[in-house]
Amino acid sequence: MTVNISAIVLLLIATFFLLRSKAVGFGSALVLFLLGFFTAGTGAYGPIHDLCTSFAQALANLRT
Repeated sequence: MTVNISAIVLLLIATFFLLRSKAVGFGSALVLFLLGFFTAGTGAYGPIHDLCTSFAQALANLRT
């Protein structure tokens, strides 16, 4: 019997344990999480990309 586990699930579990053991900070984990979605091109890519684009535009508008 074979069990297939998505790479996303494995990485999520690894991130959870790294955060729990305080080996990685929350900010670093968030950046790696977003990078994973950008490179994976999953269905969540669109909303996450739009959120990051909106955030970058909001920061750019604060400077002007």
